[in-house]
Amino acid sequence: MLLVSCGSSFQGFYDNHKADIGTTSFQVPNFMKAVLGNISPEIKHAIGNISDFKYIKFENIKGSSRQNLISEMNEVTNSGFTDVFRKNEVDNTRIISVVENREVVTNVIIFNSNETETAAYYLQGNFNPEKIRSFADEKTFNIFSNDLIESYQTQLNPSFNPNN
Repeated sequence: MLLVSCGSSFQGFYDNHKADIGTTSFQVPNFMKAVLGNISPEIKHAIGNISDFKYIKFENIKGSSRQNLISEMNEVTNSGFTDVFRKNEVDNTRIISVVENREVVTNVIIFNSNETETAAYYLQGNFNPEKIRSFADEKTFNIFSNDLIESYQTQLNPSFNPNN
């Protein structure tokens, strides 16, 4: 995997890695915003109104490649984001970082890296800060991740499956 400096934006991180071997990624362009309006009520309740959504997952990332992804994400979250939750362990790094506008969270990065995969979400919209903080719980995060991806895939195209 070729690692290129991503600057300090999630879009830069996403653009630099979306074509990496072993990576699954998608974003919702403007013309598909209606898809986000049709997500399940449970997900909508959990996160609020989404105006931008990007997802990238790296599989089979080991050693220095994994550490480079973590370092790049640190650069992104250190540029105007506030960490709501950060856990750095040898086998697992979890980051939830936000941009706030008064009492509303407007941008969220949810990053999880373990020994089997690394995944990152970028959400833009108006979100309940308490619900965003709940993603620090690994079980809540995994349920959210699976539900959001499944909802997105179903709304986009019933036959679309990024795992194939």
